[in-house]
Amino acid sequence: MSLIPHTIFKRAGLPVLLLAAATLMACSDDEVASLEKNADSVASTFKVATLDMPIAYVTSGTVTSDHRVSISSRISGYIRELRVREGDSVQEGQVLVQVDPVDAKQALIQAKADLADAEADLKRYDELLKAGAVTSQQAEKVQLRYKVVKSQVEQARNQLSYAEIRSPVAGVVVEKRLSQGDLAAPGIAILTLEDPTSLLVETYVSERFVSQIHEGDQVDIKIASLERTFQGVVRQVVQAADPVSHQFLVKTALPASAEIHPGMYAQTGFHVGTRQALVIPKATIVSRSGLDGVYLLDEASVAQYRLLRLGMEQGDQVEVLAGLREGDLIAWSGNPALKSGMKVQAAGNGQ
Repeated sequence: MSLIPHTIFKRAGLPVLLLAAATLMACSDDEVASLEKNADSVASTFKVATLDMPIAYVTSGTVTSDHRVSISSRISGYIRELRVREGDSVQEGQVLVQVDPVDAKQALIQAKADLADAEADLKRYDELLKAGAVTSQQAEKVQLRYKVVKSQVEQARNQLSYAEIRSPVAGVVVEKRLSQGDLAAPGIAILTLEDPTSLLVETYVSERFVSQIHEGDQVDIKIASLERTFQGVVRQVVQAADPVSHQFLVKTALPASAEIHPGMYAQTGFHVGTRQALVIPKATIVSRSGLDGVYLLDEASVAQYRLLRLGMEQGDQVEVLAGLREGDLIAWSGNPALKSGMKVQAAGNGQ
């Protein structure tokens, strides 16, 4: 608001008013010239073109281990000691479970007693054979019995050694089914181990796309909890659909990573074709208040900010779903920074 009283203009007359107007016009011209000077910007340019983009078919799946081992006892007996729990890392050959080998001990005692009896018979028949009191066929039967009983002793010793259950592989304990004091028996799993360095993503794909997915195909695997995307390879396509869902199981190998663990949720993106799409470099995008846009140049090379709707990303490029047309010229990385209304000079030859 003006601090000069309105009555002063009445008393000043027309010459004063003309002088004031001229002064205001001179100031406006200076300001406009300054703005025009500051509006010029040198920037990189990019001509929007249509390129082939892969058609992605995305499915959900779970990270699993390609090497899963169930640990069970070879002998019957109560679990005397269980030395690991879920989440523990174990080494190959490490003792995991100690079983009380009561039956194995009794079998070894009985086998040793039979062996002692067979040894005594063997010595006696050797002497009788030398004296001609028995035939060679009778002596051979005793020798055969001795060999069988001796083998039984070795077998009983082996059974007794199974009281210590050792890990056949290096891995991580992911499941414990029995506890100390439970009865262990052959065929009943006590622990489950997984190899964390050999991981797969198991997912189901629609019968519509299964014919376009092959072993060895490169796929994009996104682990949501890590906010990262990994490159995987299709390891196996099971050629039999689930009878209920009519979908096919596909196993995809993951690269070894200390961040990825079995059980994680994963999304697998299969490339099942190509399509034409408008693509621009990610570096050209300017985000404002959560919205993405670019500076579009008109025929006079004046920049105007244009909001975009973006699609899938591929490397350092991103698809434009709405907001641009093929042949549009966009500016980016301006010096000074680009603003709407600036006249832009292309840096070098542009693109």
